[in-house]
Amino acid sequence: METRSVICTVMGHVDHGKSSILDRIRGTAIVESEPGKITQAIGASIVTLDVIRKIAGSLLETLKIELTIPGLLFIDTPGHAAFTNLRKRGGNLADIAILVIDIQEGMMPQTLESLEILKTYKTPFIIALNKIDLLQGWQETQGTMIQKIMAQSPNMQALLDQKLYELVGKLSENGFNAERFDRVEDFTKQVAIVPVSAKTGEGIAELLVMLAGLAQKYLEQSLKVNLQGPAKGTVLEVKEETGLGTTLDVILFDGSLTINDTIVIGTTKEPLVTKVKALLEPMPLAEMRDKKAKYSRVQEVKAATGVKISAPDLKEVVAGMPLRGVKNGDLEKVKQDIMQEVQEVLIETDENGIIIKADSLGSLEALIKLLRERSISIRSASVGTISRKDIVDAETNYEKDPLTAVILGFNILPPDSASPKVRIITSNIIYRLVEEYEAWKQAEARKQQENILDTMNRPFKLEILKGCIFRQSNPAIVGVDVLAGVVRTNMPVMDKNGNELARIKEMQLNQENVPRAEKGQQVAVSLPNVTAGRQIAEGDILFSSVPEEHFRKMKELKQNITPEEIEILKEIAEIMRRQNPLWGV
Repeated sequence: METRSVICTVMGHVDHGKSSILDRIRGTAIVESEPGKITQAIGASIVTLDVIRKIAGSLLETLKIELTIPGLLFIDTPGHAAFTNLRKRGGNLADIAILVIDIQEGMMPQTLESLEILKTYKTPFIIALNKIDLLQGWQETQGTMIQKIMAQSPNMQALLDQKLYELVGKLSENGFNAERFDRVEDFTKQVAIVPVSAKTGEGIAELLVMLAGLAQKYLEQSLKVNLQGPAKGTVLEVKEETGLGTTLDVILFDGSLTINDTIVIGTTKEPLVTKVKALLEPMPLAEMRDKKAKYSRVQEVKAATGVKISAPDLKEVVAGMPLRGVKNGDLEKVKQDIMQEVQEVLIETDENGIIIKADSLGSLEALIKLLRERSISIRSASVGTISRKDIVDAETNYEKDPLTAVILGFNILPPDSASPKVRIITSNIIYRLVEEYEAWKQAEARKQQENILDTMNRPFKLEILKGCIFRQSNPAIVGVDVLAGVVRTNMPVMDKNGNELARIKEMQLNQENVPRAEKGQQVAVSLPNVTAGRQIAEGDILFSSVPEEHFRKMKELKQNITPEEIEILKEIAEIMRRQNPLWGV
């Protein structure tokens, strides 16, 4: 067994400096070392141990750290949802992460999403508190980062501490205990915050030393690989390349891969079995995001690295899928393992849950975990765009429970057409997607309950005004003051003894017919089959006549009725229980 490079991903909110930090690490490595000592791999930059020692030599001596890892492999796809795409069985492919946070802006939506994902996969991470050079009054000086901080004015030091501890507070709210890297007492319990400037390079040496030192100390066992064993990797991206057709950008985290090796790759259907036609690496120091980047063909690649693979029949492969090399004729076992790994994520569970889709297997897994934590049932989960079948499946949920006639799409576009019965919510921020669904669900639940309540005899209370009996009978027309609740036409009324009198036939406000009247309004109401002077009189208090089953249902839905209506219901129950003590119980 040999120790491979530490796989590190860089994440954070847009414009907080993810690309700049990677560029600075690469640039520093190129400046500090002989040309070619930093290697470009597909979707990754490999910073060797020699380079780390040259960048941080004096710092390593000061901290008495002896590095033995081969180097750091930075997953290098800024703007790409690399972290959620890259998974391996049992967790995330990255051994460790850098979370980049702008010191001026602090926590932002994608910062929170990154924290959710780090928490989900239990991935250790370090915070790069970037753009310290933009703090008003910051002076660039020589020495280590701590020496640079100590050389600043007292006001500058106080401002830096204020910004840092504002962030520490926000991280604490999200379940993370954090501290400035030199003040950390226990790296297993506290997240180290390293102040840096991608622009000036300040703090970059400390960042690299922290990453390498922590990985070496706490992740040593997980870095052990068999470089003679079969390849194990994860698909980063599927691309069309001129002259090669469909190719895969793969991060290899174990074993080795050679031209003509048989490989098995996960798909949403059966595992794909194919042969490696070509292995391609970028030319030294090439910029991987440049579409004109040139590649060189190689015979073999070893973990940990990134490589472009050309092979037949790659159309069905999607990002995030596992890839395995086959050695010693164990093809069937590898196929079974791959299928099981994919099926662990592609689930069909609850008969009546929501449907979820994502752009990659890793993204889907992160979304599933987030929904499971919130006890949200999932009927099916799969990778790819929202299909007609997904919409039909969601539609079948509508009759059983409209609140589950929902499709959530993470990092994918909404379909061109849908069903009015199906709610489709898409977002490229994972926790926003879940929040929007929960907010919609609450609003829909309230709307449903309001609809149910609208079919019931809602509670109200009236007083017949003195001098306002306009007609005695056929029908009786009297003026009333609405004391509480909302009165509607066709609602039954009862007296203070619980005797139902009549249904309100019509109501007039300022000599105009109205369908409803609210508290404080005085209206004339017509009551068929009632005679003023017999069943009713001036000054009488009348209530809505509420059937017992309506009363029970309103008790269940009391969060949707007003405190005033609850008080009237209590009065009505008291009246009815004089004759039947168990009424409404």
